[in-house]
Amino acid sequence: MAINPSIASGVEAEATTQLDVVLRSAGFRANLLELLRKSWLFRIGAVLVLLSSLLAVIGPYLARHPLETATSSSNHPPSATFWFGTDASGLDVFSRVLAAPRIDVSIALAATAFSLVLGSLIGLLTSYFRGILGELAMRTTDMIQSFPLFVLAIIVVVMSGRNLANVILVVALLNTPIYVRLIRTQVLSVRERTFVEAARANGDSELSIAFRHVLPNVMSPSLAQAPITMGFAILVTAGLSFIGAGVQPPTPEWGEMIAAGANGIVIGQWWTSVFPGLAISLTVFGFAVIGEGLRAIVLRKT
Repeated sequence: MAINPSIASGVEAEATTQLDVVLRSAGFRANLLELLRKSWLFRIGAVLVLLSSLLAVIGPYLARHPLETATSSSNHPPSATFWFGTDASGLDVFSRVLAAPRIDVSIALAATAFSLVLGSLIGLLTSYFRGILGELAMRTTDMIQSFPLFVLAIIVVVMSGRNLANVILVVALLNTPIYVRLIRTQVLSVRERTFVEAARANGDSELSIAFRHVLPNVMSPSLAQAPITMGFAILVTAGLSFIGAGVQPPTPEWGEMIAAGANGIVIGQWWTSVFPGLAISLTVFGFAVIGEGLRAIVLRKT
């Protein structure tokens, strides 16, 4: 059935104004600039995220000493030669702290992107096309979230093998239920809106309506959640490496560095664990602040 062109144009205008891909809107940019101007905490978070992202790209090139080759001195305290000291293997802690974001941030970015895409697809399809598969998918997400996530991550990594690809996959699967629920909640609130009914009356297929009209209008909460998910992914990656189930030495990784120096703290060799611990804490804090700021902007616009 064809729809009146005047009605179609009005519906199209409504869909455009309701479009939740707010990253392209002038209002989003204005709110973001206002948040940067008024919130010193958000500014700190932005600097920390930018710094960690920059180090993920150029960190290894800033190393003052070889990353995986021992120096002539082990357990050397911080000095003019070794700014953050050296660990028990004689590796320069400062150089490795700078290089570690290439692993940690890269894993977090890949895992977050994968979970965002997968969770959005599952959430969209199971909420727009209701049925037994949708209920099965939701019960599966309930089961995943009922387990202690870190314990589940350990089990899956140990069973599948300790390599970067498996770590990324595990972290992504742990975060997927978050996006499934976010998208599902949004889809249920817009699936009967006027512009969806108009697209259906205009002859669009249900699959086309779901991806062309519904999905772009429900993505903003998930995009705002992404920085928080990245911070959690960094923590999980570091935690897996800390217990020996993640990135293996001598690859520079914050969790592995903390584990390597944990025993030295009781005898005064604090620098091996403290500096990578500070780095991971500040990075996760930065992503959390950015995520909360973006969520505040999204809630203001909805």
